[in-house]
Amino acid sequence: MNDFYKQPKILQWTEAIVFMFIGFLPALFIISCGTANPLYYILFIVYIPIAQFAFTPFFKLCGVYTYYSPMLLGYMSNEKVIDLHSGTSFDYLVVLRSKKAGVQLRNQLLIYHLEGLLKIIELIEQGHIPQTADIVGTSYFFNDRTIKKIGFEQVNPSFFYRLNLYFNFIDIFWMYALSQGKLTIPKIWNAKKAIVSGAKLLERKDRIEDLHRKMTRTSI
Repeated sequence: MNDFYKQPKILQWTEAIVFMFIGFLPALFIISCGTANPLYYILFIVYIPIAQFAFTPFFKLCGVYTYYSPMLLGYMSNEKVIDLHSGTSFDYLVVLRSKKAGVQLRNQLLIYHLEGLLKIIELIEQGHIPQTADIVGTSYFFNDRTIKKIGFEQVNPSFFYRLNLYFNFIDIFWMYALSQGKLTIPKIWNAKKAIVSGAKLLERKDRIEDLHRKMTRTSI
């Protein structure tokens, strides 16, 4: 669990609202300047990572983000689709701040992703998530071999799905660089949409548990 959410609820909400208010200020500046000079709207490319960081606690508390592990969340999860995303920059700062960039951080990130999938499987077993639900993510979570092993199928993403990756390129870039331990440009132009049904994910429970055990031992 992210330490931020171990605080008393009233403190979480207070800090979340403060973060959100501060996060709105750059947007107001860009909009006010953009009315006179539309070129200022280009700054929204830089603003997106700021907003992602500042709005994370509020989105989590109001249910826009559903966390299945400290570094795996579902965006607007419902009974039909669980759209998985790796943790935001806020989560990286709070959850992974003690991990060394490179192998150590990458392994811990993979462990958290696997824990998130196991949590989803648990919710399916308990009937909280239908077996007919589609669990969707992007293929850069895991390598192609691992994706197939845990039951995901790769499909070409829609234009808007791919566009979202480009809008979030700054965050994806520095997070990926941390996990690699060096400046590396993630090949988001080659990213595939990875999808699996709840029923099929349930069938892969043993494999996911086995991979989680191996990764945990490696991390130790």
